[in-house]
Amino acid sequence: MVSSGPVRGRIGETVMGTIHAIHEVHPAVPATTRGPARPARMPGWRAKLQSATRGASLALVAALVLTGCASVSDESTLPKVDTAPLIHDELFPPSRDVIDPAQVMTMSPKMREFLRARLPNAGSGTLMTETRDMRHMLLDALYTRGELQLEYDAETTRTAAEAFDAKAGNCLSLAMMTAVFAREAGLPIMFRQIYDEEQWSRVGDLQVISSHVNIALGRRKTEFRVIGNDEPSLVVDFLPGAQISRQRAMPLEERTIVAMYFNNRAAELMAQAQLDRAYWFARAAWLHEPRLLSALNTLGVIYRRHGDTALAERAFRAVLAREPANVQAMANLAQALRLQGRLAEAEQLETRLAQIQPYPPFKFFDLGVAAMKTGEYAKARDFFAKEIERSAYYHEFHFWMALANVGLGKWDTVREELAKAEEYSVTQPQRRLYAAKLESLKARMERTSTKLR
Repeated sequence: MVSSGPVRGRIGETVMGTIHAIHEVHPAVPATTRGPARPARMPGWRAKLQSATRGASLALVAALVLTGCASVSDESTLPKVDTAPLIHDELFPPSRDVIDPAQVMTMSPKMREFLRARLPNAGSGTLMTETRDMRHMLLDALYTRGELQLEYDAETTRTAAEAFDAKAGNCLSLAMMTAVFAREAGLPIMFRQIYDEEQWSRVGDLQVISSHVNIALGRRKTEFRVIGNDEPSLVVDFLPGAQISRQRAMPLEERTIVAMYFNNRAAELMAQAQLDRAYWFARAAWLHEPRLLSALNTLGVIYRRHGDTALAERAFRAVLAREPANVQAMANLAQALRLQGRLAEAEQLETRLAQIQPYPPFKFFDLGVAAMKTGEYAKARDFFAKEIERSAYYHEFHFWMALANVGLGKWDTVREELAKAEEYSVTQPQRRLYAAKLESLKARMERTSTKLR
């Protein structure tokens, strides 16, 4: 991130993508959160040259998670934060996980061997003239189907080396992996967080806000001296239909990207009810980058789920002290106050929340599900449509829209919505589920058509 100010981000309670916020959902309290960034199947990378003279940053995008800048701020520029009152290691058993910031973006021997085999001149350290742009050569090696054949998978956030070994990753993992290769090849890199690319998702009683990140690649140094600062940057985006030239981005430091990795792992483990492990990852995220307020919010949610409500309150208030309008921390704090029987204080916060966000995420979705239970399929369809209008790429909304149209007998629409649910799903199990349902529907429609003939 840039040198001053808090890193935008929050945690409400859910997982996937680059997690910005987690929020717990309780019946007595309105849900407030947004979730994973636009999921995609990664049909191939999209690249666009942007002129640096127009203020464009170098960036490479993967699909759901954040990455960091090539440069790191001097420690003296970072805000001094008293972490002691918010860290309580004595409440959790020691971690058996390897939680080492230095390992998150490390190049493994297998990665180095792959790079040398595909790009013999990469990492030579010599100034040279190149007949073909090294950036395109690298991206072809990583993402064309004849080479590494990476797949998009948001189920688990992986380190750069893990993503390479698995040949799969979410946007944070893929962006980190690409950055590691680019750096080894001598290419300048910069990670960017894209504004207006936040979306929400829900897993059980967890809601999560995820944002979109991409990475820009600059050219290697050559024997030619370039006058001025007009060298174009290459922006790569794996989201279908991404309007790269219209994106507004904020540069992120590598330390922020590493902290985001830890925060994602904490959220994923929390969704699996592994609170003890989640604590150590959230702790590492916040200590590594105190400006990443989403990590502090995650820590608060972990404390709350662990039964330490007073500590959770302290964490949420610490977020609000830096971002008074942070709706995720506000909603989580209201819940913590209710659990302590401080109803008047909770209602005060909920009133303010309603003013800031009159229609919280999943509001229309919940109304649609309720309408489905009473057989009001047209009403349910209309509610799901409202949710899709503000989060067009969340697979579950399209799945329920398909179900509503089953009730209405609109089979063509059912097929279209199931296809979208499959396309926008972010894990392999989700894709297989929707693909199976879609095939079953097609078979049913074919049988019906045969009978009519």
